[in-house]
Amino acid sequence: MAHISSPDQLRWSNRPRRAHKKQFVNHVSHRVNFGSLDGVRLLLRRLKWRVISRLVVGICASILATAPGWGSEFIAPWFKPNHALVIDAYEYNEIDWEKLSTNKRIAGYINKASDGLSPPYACSGAELEVKLCKALWKRHAVARELFQTRRMLAKSLGLKWGAYHLARPGNPIDQANNFIDFANPGPDDLMAIDIEDNDPKKWMSLEDAEEFVRHIQRRTGRFPVLYTNGSTAKHIADNRERYRLLSRLPLWYARYTDAIGVHFPLGYWRGYALWQFSSQANCNQHRCPYRIHGAPDDIDVNVAAVSVEALRTAWPYGNLIDVQPDRMASVPVPLTRAEADAGHLPLAYAPVEKARAAVALANAFEVGGNQYPLRAATSVGQGRTLIQAVEFYRTIAYYADFVAEKMGNLTRLARAQTVDDTITSSVHTEREKR
Repeated sequence: MAHISSPDQLRWSNRPRRAHKKQFVNHVSHRVNFGSLDGVRLLLRRLKWRVISRLVVGICASILATAPGWGSEFIAPWFKPNHALVIDAYEYNEIDWEKLSTNKRIAGYINKASDGLSPPYACSGAELEVKLCKALWKRHAVARELFQTRRMLAKSLGLKWGAYHLARPGNPIDQANNFIDFANPGPDDLMAIDIEDNDPKKWMSLEDAEEFVRHIQRRTGRFPVLYTNGSTAKHIADNRERYRLLSRLPLWYARYTDAIGVHFPLGYWRGYALWQFSSQANCNQHRCPYRIHGAPDDIDVNVAAVSVEALRTAWPYGNLIDVQPDRMASVPVPLTRAEADAGHLPLAYAPVEKARAAVALANAFEVGGNQYPLRAATSVGQGRTLIQAVEFYRTIAYYADFVAEKMGNLTRLARAQTVDDTITSSVHTEREKR
């Protein structure tokens, strides 16, 4: 997602397109001599091959998108008219809602809500600090008013609504409260946490993000969607035992390329909920994967792996994704002879579960099919006490099995030693009789 953090960036983003076009013409004029016929021919030849190359790329992408086996959700799905689109924007993106509503593939609109921690309620300090504090409050108030206006307009046009929080370093509980107070999400509004990168110095750490997600679920009863890039998603997937919540959130995947099949599956993620494929990183005046009528080139465009109707049904993605059973610890279900002879039947597996009292105790804290022990507690401290109790019983069960196994081995050894001593004693007795 694009976020302007300095006045220089803001001035550059608002430059008129004529300035960019003038720079492009000046760049070409330095390399081509317009005063000669050969120079003009060279320019036309270059432009011709550029147009032809882009046309070929577009045709090939369209063929791949419609070809059997290739037209999946991992290869340029935005070329397929039956895939839904979702727009996400922040306060500096200009929107022409009348033009935007003409695109019937756009099913949802996600707007930036809160940004890190809320501004301080009281301004104090030096004169410059007070001016900066008041400016932040003014920006916060304007952004909140714009957010509410856009929500009203989007819903009046029949679009699904969503909001995301730009996660910064700082107290994750306070940021979660700031997001809920800012966005005031309804039961059908999508919520998302935006982790731009796995860099705790610039963005919220993944450990704090776990706390953020947990607190959002405590207050709203739903889980947010996780927005992040490819490297961070891979890190979470590779360490899914450490990030038990983040690794099971619906994935809002940011990757600006035509094909991402080589990157999936990632841990528990069999696919994406949304794929952000176009932004100011790869969309400009001369080239763009998909242009939205009524929105600037730097608008973020996302594609869903499903149709508009299916996306409306799945919205707002408030649950954790299901964990696939471990095939290495599962038993295949036998087939009858007739079914085996018929062929073309998928092999089904029966998951093997550990029959332990500690596992049953841990499952007692499941709420709505989701592993969420803190939901049963009335406070964070009690929740941690419950978790510690569950882990304690699991540890006791483990060591009980371990001790039982060792005691069994010792018993067998003792019995064998007793038998061996008996045999040895009998041999000595016989020898003495002789």
